[in-house]
Amino acid sequence: MKKIIAMLLALVMVFALCACGDSKAPEETPSDADSQAPAEEGGAKDLKVGFIFLHDENSTYDLNFINAAKSACAALGFTEDQFIFRTNIPEGQECYDAACELADAGCSIIFADSFGHEDFMIQAAKEFPEVQFCHSTGVKAHTEGLANYHNAFASIYEGRYLAGIAAGMKLNEMIEAGEFTAEEAKLGYVGAFTYAEVVSGYTSFFLGARSVCPTVTMDVTFTGSWYDETAEKEAANKLIEGGCKLISQHADSMGAPTACETAGVPNVSYNGSTLDACPNTFIVSSRIDWAPYYIYVINAVMNDEEIAADWTGTLATGSVVLTNVNEKAAAKGTVEAISEAKAKLESGELHVFDTATFTVDGKAVDSYLADVDSDAKFEHDTEAIADGYFHESEHRAAPYFDLQIDGINLLDTKF
Repeated sequence: MKKIIAMLLALVMVFALCACGDSKAPEETPSDADSQAPAEEGGAKDLKVGFIFLHDENSTYDLNFINAAKSACAALGFTEDQFIFRTNIPEGQECYDAACELADAGCSIIFADSFGHEDFMIQAAKEFPEVQFCHSTGVKAHTEGLANYHNAFASIYEGRYLAGIAAGMKLNEMIEAGEFTAEEAKLGYVGAFTYAEVVSGYTSFFLGARSVCPTVTMDVTFTGSWYDETAEKEAANKLIEGGCKLISQHADSMGAPTACETAGVPNVSYNGSTLDACPNTFIVSSRIDWAPYYIYVINAVMNDEEIAADWTGTLATGSVVLTNVNEKAAAKGTVEAISEAKAKLESGELHVFDTATFTVDGKAVDSYLADVDSDAKFEHDTEAIADGYFHESEHRAAPYFDLQIDGINLLDTKF
């Protein structure tokens, strides 16, 4: 037990070094691991955990989950026989089969990482009531009402907003250098699908950019796939050819970042740093660190405590993090601007979806029913605007912001 606590205290020291304002510090890591001390050592030794990943380490999305799983297991002092990874599990019957195999192998907790895994995780949860099934990015836990099925997400829209500030400052620098006019300041965004999760992400990124570069607009195109390197590269090139001066994305391959590096166009990536492959164009990346959630759930099981049906990680829990800013590509003052905005987000002084900062069809939005309780009809059912802002990820963990605000132009849609 002392050894485990010592490991956790060591992590705390790392966390203390990882404020996003320090451009020389290591990438941020979970800040709440010190408060997630494991149960008695005997309980930890008896536990086995399974992880289901949509792809493998070649996907930036899945690599982020894989690294978090490894980090959580290490922090809790798990041995290699206490966790099982299943990679390249499609969003189909294969997920159900993998979940059942993990349950049969003795796993007390099974995590899955992709939206399309949800129905198959629920199916398995009904068959194995003694096993806890925890699904990232899902939407049905609060309506299914299963004691052993849970959803999790994080307020990543705040991380996207901060990354957007870095993008807006880069546009300002390029305008001041005479590379283009303020009226030509246009972002490009490669999205996977026209789902609320992606809409929330690109909108918060755009609002962050516009908070420092008020003339900015943004074009968005969709690939229809979470992971398609060729399609993502082609999408980025299409945006660049269309006059976009900086590209970001919500898709999981290196397609868009490498297209930007080849074209010499600045890029704000997602789910981790692309600095090694794109040293001249990578600026910053936001991501969800899933380690705090994994540690929370595992400790809850070891301590026989209830697991939240919907869990939303935040900046404060260390679940929403940014990589270091690449000062070779970023505008001067970017680190300081991000740090200032981050402090305001954490204090509640700043809200990403402040209704005073956007319009829809030229009109202010003071009321909006969001589709929180997902069903086959996709009916909008929950008032999401109060106190002057859209309350994202408060009525359930997964995003539900799906407004199409002015200033953002969708070149296509993919559902």
